[in-house]
Amino acid sequence: MQQACTQGRRFTFYLLDGFTQHAFTSALEALRLANDVLGRRHYSWQILTRDGQPALSSCGMRLMADAALTSERDGLQQPERPHMIVVCGGRAIPPADGKAEGWLRLSRRGSIAIAGLAGGLYSLARAGVLDGRRCAVHWEHFPDFSERFFTTKARQTAFEIDSDLYTCAGGNAPFDMFLRIVEDDLGRDVANRVCELALSERVRSAGERQRLPLQARVGIDNRVLIDIIEQMEANLADPLKLAHITPTTGLSRRQIERLFRREMRRSPKRYYLQLRLERAHLLLVNSSLPVFEIAVACGFSSASHFSRTYRETYGCTPQRTRLAELAHRRPSRSTSGEPGRVLPDMKVA
Repeated sequence: MQQACTQGRRFTFYLLDGFTQHAFTSALEALRLANDVLGRRHYSWQILTRDGQPALSSCGMRLMADAALTSERDGLQQPERPHMIVVCGGRAIPPADGKAEGWLRLSRRGSIAIAGLAGGLYSLARAGVLDGRRCAVHWEHFPDFSERFFTTKARQTAFEIDSDLYTCAGGNAPFDMFLRIVEDDLGRDVANRVCELALSERVRSAGERQRLPLQARVGIDNRVLIDIIEQMEANLADPLKLAHITPTTGLSRRQIERLFRREMRRSPKRYYLQLRLERAHLLLVNSSLPVFEIAVACGFSSASHFSRTYRETYGCTPQRTRLAELAHRRPSRSTSGEPGRVLPDMKVA
């Protein structure tokens, strides 16, 4: 068995409140299984929180910490400093934290590799370590993240590796990303055996899509219709007129109207509006952007037009949606679980 790296590696997992256990344990299991394959402890890790207290996960469970952020920051210049720092977040956007962001900047200057999972990318972006770099952002966070951090090269991919910067959208993808680390360290044979132990028959590569292909998401296989919808999805802030879409398809406007009504059960205008409103909904629940800026980012001429259209579709105002999301995020969870989200249902008819 060829091994590319024989020296052990140490990871520091920094858990933000609301981190998703799915993403965190997916990353950790890739390292643990690699140790099992080798029969020795090649990878070691510690759990860090800001104050050393247990971290509250998105499902309401708490995880004990090994240390507080202060002790780890003081040890950045020591020989036993970590090889990689992994900031683990969740669906919620974490609040700004100057202490943690300063630690990340110091780590970056010290040539320590940095990784971000799910909402943990916001901490990396605020620290400036993502400037000019490729990063994988979850599709729910993408509208808000790309509006806030336009100096990054944000992508809706499963994970990205840009030199010593590792970013991942969350879900199952951390296992794939950390398996790539294992392969780079220890060779493909070890990575393959980890896959066998994990019953993983396919591992995604860096840059692969994170969402289902459009054909699967909308349940169609008409290539012309897929091409039109892809154009719509790529132009939400500045909506295209139907007349500007038709030349690329070779169909007349009337033919496109009939195609949408047959396959999608609605007009192309209505479908396009639905896409824009879905993006607006994501921005309302995942960002603090003012309603007017959300309206502009989703192609509406005014906040009043946006609010009226949103209410007609979702049954409540944008402000009410945001208030419901804020109420949901208040610390009222118990360890028995997380209450259901009080969010409106979209009327798509």
